[in-house]
Parts: sequence; C-alpha cells; structure tokens
Amino acid sequence: MNELDAVDLRLLQALQLDASLSNQALADRVAVSPATCLRRVKRLVEAGIVERRVAILSPDKLGAGLSAIVEITLDRQGAEHLDAFEARAIEEPAVQQCWRVSPGPDFVLVVQVADMPAYHALTQRLLTQDANVRNIKAFFSVKRAKFDTRICVPTP
Repeated sequence: MNELDAVDLRLLQALQLDASLSNQALADRVAVSPATCLRRVKRLVEAGIVERRVAILSPDKLGAGLSAIVEITLDRQGAEHLDAFEARAIEEPAVQQCWRVSPGPDFVLVVQVADMPAYHALTQRLLTQDANVRNIKAFFSVKRAKFDTRICVPTP
C-alpha cells in the first residue's frame, strides 16, 4: 500500500474511537464524501492496516471480573516447544493476549476469567498439565486505571 495520507490518518483515528459509525457519519467526521470514505476504508481493511472492528465489552458487567497478567517460562525453548505452547495458549478463550517476550519469561499472557476458581481451572488446563512449563508468575489486577486499544496514529 502507498503511504498513508492525511485522510487515511483521520479515518484511522476516527475508527479507533468508534468503529460503529455509519459510513455517512464517518465521512462527515473526517470531512470527505461518503464514496471516498467507503473506498478508503475498504482499502485500509484490504491492506491489513485495519485488522478488525470489534465491540469492547465490560468484563465486570458480564461476570468476568478477574484479570491477570501471567508470565510463563518454559523448560525447553526450542522453536517447536515455543510454537506448541503458543498454539495451546491462543486456542484458550480466557487468554486475551499472548506475547512472546525476551529477555525474561518466554511468554506473557493477559487472561480474563470470572473468578479465582476459574483462574485455577485455566492454570490446570493450560499450564500445570504441560510438562514443559517450568515457572508461572501471575499478577492479579486490583484496579483497572486505564484500558485502551488505540495505537498512536501520526498526525497528518
């Protein structure tokens, strides 16, 4: 894809704030015609710049009130072992994010579960039954001070 211009950048900023806007409302917000808006958004999606458009739900209001950041260190770090653990982690619905990191632990997971028994069940399924998991360190959220999904978009 060619370089992003000022219109593309305004569209990306507006979509990050509210992806549910109608094409007309989005066009009005970024000061372009609806046809231009539709064509540009389609191009941004096809280029993979816009990966997906989602609704962000409140975990507290849905009874999924326990958030944890979990560091995982594997015993063996060969590519096949890292790939195998990663595949299992990303298949687990409670795992919202899975990051391979370095240095330090091999993985950092962000998990969202209903409560401590649900977290314990998750660790049994995903972590303690895996003979290659050497160390698990969990940090439990006591307060969510900020949560944002936006990426800094350069100003036009």
